[in-house]
Order: sequence, then structure tokens, then C-alpha cells
Amino acid sequence: MRIAEARRVAAEYLAASQRGRDHALPERAADAVQLVVSELITNAVKYGRGLIELTLARTDDTLTVTVRDGGTTLPVTRSADPGRVGQHGLEIVAALSQAVEIRREASGKRVTALIALR
Repeated sequence: MRIAEARRVAAEYLAASQRGRDHALPERAADAVQLVVSELITNAVKYGRGLIELTLARTDDTLTVTVRDGGTTLPVTRSADPGRVGQHGLEIVAALSQAVEIRREASGKRVTALIALR
């Protein structure tokens, strides 16, 4: 899966899941979802292996973004370092999410981020 394609899928999913709801989705929440998807897919492309799977699930107040790939090396959140060039993706995901879960699975790994929509 390409990064631009994943962002498009996320935008379309948000738009479709918003239909029929009483309240507008804050632009900030939509931007956060796009950025989290972009960072997680980028990490899977750069550091993972095999097929990449993106899953999105929404409740009224939250969106769960899950990315799976066949790589077995689990990503590690690094401490903030403004002097470091690159490798800030997981920091960004953690800053934009209520929770981040990283798990090894039988066929690789899964990274799940829970994002507040309000």
C-alpha cells in the first residue's frame, strides 16, 4: 500500500462514516487521522516486510487506526530530540493519539492508534 493511497482511503472512510451524524467532524481530528495513517504506513513501508494492511474503525468519539505488516521488529518510541533528523513518526503518532499499542503477531506486527474525534 502506498502512503498517498492510505491517506485517500482514510479521508474517504472519514467522509463516509460522517454521513448522517448530527455534529461536524472537527478539521483538526480529520488532519490528525490523516497524519497518523501517513506515519504508520510510512513506518510499515520503510521498516516492515510483506503485505501492509490498514484497518479503520470508528465509534462516535474515536477512530482506531491499525496497521499490520510482516516485519517482526517492533518499533520503539524514542525520547524527543529536536536535533535528530527523521525517525519522529512514532512520537507524532503518540502525540496525536489517546493510546498506541504495538504488538507482535504470529505473522508480523500490529500497531494500533486510538484517536479522539472531538
